[in-house]
Amino acid sequence: MGTMLYAKGIFLNKCFDELNLAQPDLVLGVHQEYVRAGADLIETNTFGANRFKLSTFGLTDHLREINIQGARLARRAARDTAWVAGSIGPLGVRIEPWGKTGVDDAEAAFAEQAAALAEGGVDLFMLETFRDVNELVAAVRAIRRVSPLPIVAQMTTEDDGNSLDGTPPETFAPRLDAAGADVIGVNCSVGPASMLETLERMGQATTRRLSAQPNAGRPRDVDGRNLYLCSPDYMASYARRFVSAGARLVGGCCGTTPEHTRQMAQAVRAAGPAVRALAPGAVEAAAEPVPPVDRAAKSALGRALSDGTFVMLAEIMPPRGMDVSAAVAHAERCAALGVIAVNVPDYPRSSAHVSALALSQLIAARGVEPVLHCSARQRSLMGMQSDLLGAHAMGVRNVLLVTGDPPSQSTYADATAVDEVDSIGLTNMVARLNRGLDIGGQPLGGPARFHIGVAVNPSAPSLDAEWRRLDYKVEAGAEFILTPPVLDADAFLSLLPRLRATGLPVIAGIVPVERVRQVEFIASEVPDVQVPERVMARMRGAADPAAEGLAITLDVFRALKSAVQGVSVRPLHGSTESVERFLLAVRE
Repeated sequence: MGTMLYAKGIFLNKCFDELNLAQPDLVLGVHQEYVRAGADLIETNTFGANRFKLSTFGLTDHLREINIQGARLARRAARDTAWVAGSIGPLGVRIEPWGKTGVDDAEAAFAEQAAALAEGGVDLFMLETFRDVNELVAAVRAIRRVSPLPIVAQMTTEDDGNSLDGTPPETFAPRLDAAGADVIGVNCSVGPASMLETLERMGQATTRRLSAQPNAGRPRDVDGRNLYLCSPDYMASYARRFVSAGARLVGGCCGTTPEHTRQMAQAVRAAGPAVRALAPGAVEAAAEPVPPVDRAAKSALGRALSDGTFVMLAEIMPPRGMDVSAAVAHAERCAALGVIAVNVPDYPRSSAHVSALALSQLIAARGVEPVLHCSARQRSLMGMQSDLLGAHAMGVRNVLLVTGDPPSQSTYADATAVDEVDSIGLTNMVARLNRGLDIGGQPLGGPARFHIGVAVNPSAPSLDAEWRRLDYKVEAGAEFILTPPVLDADAFLSLLPRLRATGLPVIAGIVPVERVRQVEFIASEVPDVQVPERVMARMRGAADPAAEGLAITLDVFRALKSAVQGVSVRPLHGSTESVERFLLAVRE
C-alpha cells in the first residue's frame, strides 16, 4: 500500500492512514488493483492508525473513523472474492522493559484499534513489521480481549533471521504460539532469500501455520527514490519455495506491486502444498539467565560501596578537540588526592568532543578507575548494547545510566537526538547483560560485570514522578545512586530518608564554588541544583570569593559526609583547579 501510494504522488511525510478519509477513492483504487491481480487477501490501509502514531499528526480524535473507513474501503474492493485483514503495525514507541510505555497502555492502544477494525468488518487481523516480540505478544493479547477473529502475527527480521532486536525465530515463534496467534510469520526488512531460511527455522519451532511476506528485495537509491528491484518472476519462484517450506500465507511487503502479486498467485496455485511436521527435539530451549556477579567483585568502587567505605569521586568532562592530555593528568592528580574513581560524562551536545568511552579508556590506562556515563538520548537500544559490550571488552565496569539532555544548542544545525529509550529501559538492558543475556534473549557466554549506577534529582519539580522513576530503576537493577550537586544541605538531608529507602548507597554531588558569577549562573540556569539565599549572600559579601566558596563547599561536605556513602565532585562551570583545591582541603 505504501509503495503504491508513494508511486501515485503521496509524499512520505503524509499520514497515509488519513487518506482513508481524505482520498478514499485513491485507497480504494489501490485495493482493487491487487484484487484484480488475484490476491486472496488484502490488508486495510491502517498500518499506523494507532493513537501513538496518529498523535504525531494531530489525528488521535479520528482514530476510530480512520480504522472503520479503512476496513470498509478494503471490503468494498474485496467484495466476495478476497478476505480483508485489518493491518496493525507497532506503536512507534518502545514499551517496557525497554521504553517508557507500559504494557497495559500498549495493550489498550492495540485493543482500541482492533475494536474499530472489527466494527468496520475485517475478517482477520494482520499484525506486521514488529521488531520487539514483547510488543507483538501484547498486541495478540489485546486483540484476543476484543475479538475472536483469527490473528496473523509477523515479526520483521534481519538477514541472519533474528529480529531487529536480536531475538531468534527459535525464541519468538514459540512465544507467539503460546500467546495464541493463529498464524506466525515474518515480513518486511529483507528479500525472499533470507526470509526463506528464517521460515525454515520457524517451521522447526512451532506447529502453527506460517506466513511469509518479504520485500521485493533490498531498496536501492536511484535518483533520490527507493526502488525495489526484485522481478515478479523472482518473487514468484520464492513464493513456491515458501509453500514447500510450509507457509500457508504467502505475499509481499514493501515494493510488491500488483504484477508481483499476479505472478506469485499463479505460482502458488500451481504448487502442491507441503506436509510439515515439527521435528522432535528440534526446538532449542530458551536461554536462561545466569546469576549476576556480586557487586564487590565488579570494581574497586563496587567493593568499597559493598564494604560501606565512604568514597570520593571526581567528574572530568571530555575535552573539546583531540588533546586529552590535560584531562588525563587531572584524573591522575584527583586519584592521588583520594578519589577512588572518575566520572566521565557522556557529553550531551553535538560539537566535537572526545567520546566518554575513549576518555575512560585513556584514564583507565593510567591506573584510575572510570565511571562511564551512558546517555540513552543519543543512541538506539541496539547501538547502546553494542557500545556497552565493547566497553566491557575493554575493561569498563562502572556505568552511570542516564536518559540524557536533548541537544538544545548545537554547533551543527542538522544534529538531532535519538530518543528510543530512557534510563529505565537502559538499566533493564544492562541488568539483562549482567545475567548473561542480550536484549534478544540470546546468551552472551557468561554474565557481564557492570556496576550499575543511576541518577536521581531530589530537586525535581515533580518529586512524585522522580521517586516513581527511581523505584523503577531500582527494580530494573540499579546498584548505586548519584545525585546532582548539593548546595542546600538542609533541603537535601530532609529528602535523604526517601533515597535510603531504596536500600542502595547514595553518592551526593558536590560543586566547589569559586566565583559570584558561577553561583548566580547555577541558581538561575541549572534546574537540578538549589542554591539557598544564604550561600548567595556569603559569596556576594566575600572579600575573597574563592576562599569563601571553598569554605561553603567544605560546610556542605561536612554536613553530608555522615549521611551518605560518598560524594562526587563536579566542576559545574568552575575550574578543575577548584576541584583539586577542594580534594586537598578535605585531605588536610
